[in-house]
Amino acid sequence: MATKAEIIKAQERWKQHCETVQAATAVNINETEAQRLARIKRLRSDYAAFVDYYFPHWTVNPETGKNTPCAPFHVEAANKILKNRNLKAAFQWHRGAAKSTNMDVFVPMWLMIQERREINVMVLVGKSEDNAKTLLGDIQAELQYNQRYIHDFGEQFNNGHWEDGEFVTRSEVAFFARGRGQSPRGLRYRSHRPDYVVIDDLDDDELVESPARVAKLFDWVRSALFGTLDGGRGRFIMVGNLIAKNSVLAKWCGIKSVHVTRVNIYDNKGNISWAAKWTPQEVREIEDVAGYRAFQKEYMNNPIIEGAIFRNEWIRWGKRPAWSKFSEIVLYIDPSFKGSTKNDFKAAKLWGKAGTTLYHLRAFVRQSSVAEMVRWCYDLYEWCREQGISVRWYMEANFMQDTILDEFRREGELRGYQLPITGDKRKKPDKFQRIEAISPLWERGFVVYDETQRDDPDMLAGIDQTLAFEKGMRGHDDAPDADEGAIWMLQRDTRTKSFNPSFGRRTNAKNVSW
Repeated sequence: MATKAEIIKAQERWKQHCETVQAATAVNINETEAQRLARIKRLRSDYAAFVDYYFPHWTVNPETGKNTPCAPFHVEAANKILKNRNLKAAFQWHRGAAKSTNMDVFVPMWLMIQERREINVMVLVGKSEDNAKTLLGDIQAELQYNQRYIHDFGEQFNNGHWEDGEFVTRSEVAFFARGRGQSPRGLRYRSHRPDYVVIDDLDDDELVESPARVAKLFDWVRSALFGTLDGGRGRFIMVGNLIAKNSVLAKWCGIKSVHVTRVNIYDNKGNISWAAKWTPQEVREIEDVAGYRAFQKEYMNNPIIEGAIFRNEWIRWGKRPAWSKFSEIVLYIDPSFKGSTKNDFKAAKLWGKAGTTLYHLRAFVRQSSVAEMVRWCYDLYEWCREQGISVRWYMEANFMQDTILDEFRREGELRGYQLPITGDKRKKPDKFQRIEAISPLWERGFVVYDETQRDDPDMLAGIDQTLAFEKGMRGHDDAPDADEGAIWMLQRDTRTKSFNPSFGRRTNAKNVSW
């Protein structure tokens, strides 16, 4: 429950927002009535144009004056909602994708202006009652102070207030706010039961830690809340990003009849899903700051359980031996594919073996072009020569094709030599099995990370991928895959030499059969 001070601050913020809405939505007084009617007809069928016209205070950057139009997935979702009055849906959109703005404000206001009445009672559900009321305040501000909307469709405000969790427009569309778990029974306005229910970011980090709480809340959603509809008729929508596999959103998406739309900040081709809002450089900076696991959860709808295979306490940093003490040093390259996007990670890992200990010495783990990785490899080769370090170079045989080696050849021609890369021609078992099989080396302390690389972003990115690795993961696993290749090469010549198996009866020390 909000404190008195918090309530006062919320009221002040709302009043300031209302002033912004009113100031930004001035009407064109030179527009003729014919032009106005033609425009309204067009905006009823064009969601992106509807948003641009009525909500410049949401879409225009006040500093640059540049408009940020709707993304294609916004338009697709709005059209889907408009065309299906009984839609049951989950819009699993990444953080920052304007989920609340569209589903809580723009879409219901678009439904209200259609020639056929599309909405009678809206219920907005948030994490708490106060949160839901605040969300409801956004749409009331628009209906009460948006001059363009009022000019085209008449005065909207009638009575009630978002602070009380409900209000009604002059056209008798009712709006209610409810917090998660709060009783929704009896919600109606006159003869109308709810026909547009939107559940906004119901999950949070604390909730998803408790399977029992998630199960109880999901039961509330599909029974008490869903039961507010008139026999299941109406639009019932859940929006959020997938922060955990055990979540209300995940369970809702698991229902076969629910339409699910998943939007990640990168689409399946590696392009920015909302390119009008973010540049590729901005998204890369977000990932750099957030880190691999947080970025996957918040922006890629890919929650990863840390320690599913590898654990953080198994990551050991230590002083490496002198270079002369290594019996062998290997650089293993996982270049992905030449034609792949910069969203794909490229990995090159330098490992060394001293006694029975495996040292992780250097790393390249980046979202980059193959050319950038190749330059790093050549730089590393020259550095190793200066240090007097002998390195064996490997790359998976599948990548030892002209399309990949072109980059190595091109760089080699510029530098006057070619890297001595050998193909890893082994018939590899399943990737998960291969990487899981080497995890005991970390657990038993046989893997040590060069402590001089503690702050190296590539080394840290590789560790993030290693800790995130699990069966069926949708995230990147290029780093642990390259680690497995390097370790296999380092242990290839010694793994079978210490013990020669033989068949027959076992004997004791006196060579007497047991």
